[in-house]
Amino acid sequence: MERIRLRNTVFEGLNNAYLLPGDRLTLVDVGVATDDVRRDIRDGLDDAGYEISDLEAIVLTHWHADHTGLAGELQAESGADVYVHEADAGIVAGDAGALDEERAIRERRFEEWGIPDGPLAEVTSYLDGNTDLQGDPVDVTTVEDGDRIAAGDGELEVVHLPGHAAGLSAFAFDGDDGREAFVGDVILPKYTPNVGGADLRVDRPLETYLDSLARVADLDFARAWPGHRDPIDDPAGRARVIAEHHRERTERVLSVLDEHGPADAWTVSAHLFGDLSAIHILHGPGEAFAHLDHLVAEGVVERDGTEYSTVVADVDVAELVPVPETKR
Repeated sequence: MERIRLRNTVFEGLNNAYLLPGDRLTLVDVGVATDDVRRDIRDGLDDAGYEISDLEAIVLTHWHADHTGLAGELQAESGADVYVHEADAGIVAGDAGALDEERAIRERRFEEWGIPDGPLAEVTSYLDGNTDLQGDPVDVTTVEDGDRIAAGDGELEVVHLPGHAAGLSAFAFDGDDGREAFVGDVILPKYTPNVGGADLRVDRPLETYLDSLARVADLDFARAWPGHRDPIDDPAGRARVIAEHHRERTERVLSVLDEHGPADAWTVSAHLFGDLSAIHILHGPGEAFAHLDHLVAEGVVERDGTEYSTVVADVDVAELVPVPETKR
């Protein structure tokens, strides 16, 4: 397996693509559709002794442009099969219905969150001005949890881990030290993946993501190969750290409501993160919403229109946000 480092000046953090040589040359994730990344992919393949036309399979962890942007043009040049989880397939394929649905949910959420006119115009302009980064439409082959894909000289097992994105999937394989996985943005070595804003289609985003973290911990991979930055040698431990982070954030959200509530998601976000710009105008209130939504479902907070307020005092946050046990 070869890791190809991809420049990423659009979104945070360096991206990774992973090349699996063998009987079925396979690329896991492809990066955003920019000229720099096109060169990175070509150079990475060339360094390994291949050309784009040699690709037979492309496996995508989720629909975000920094993971899928070049899939369409790479497929057009190579004829490779492109695999993605069925929940993300419509967006990756460029299906008008799926794109319209995502946009409609976005507009509804922005109104519900109470984003002021200025930041709303900024984030809308940012999102609409970067649609080309998603690249060309793709002829996708859909997969679901438990499916196996021939890749390189072996196979990849689909492990559906939604939360950051509805279709986000890891792809597990037998490594030198045990079971390993390409994990996309399920867990990252430095940042905590955004939940709530990264994919507005996800219902109960925080609960969904916590369930995925628990599954990562239970699977106890020997190593994880993330979509950004360096390998993670203790994926279960990293999943635990991220869950602990969300427990602490839930405590902060409750503190904000106690001090400043009733408040909408934008106001809570402002107290958590301060001033925001560009994509963070989506991610900040999205993260606040994920926690508020979770607290409403747990009966600790109530929502009245766009505003949230605490209805239960002395909450045991440890019961609301479980942290998975690790096996090591």
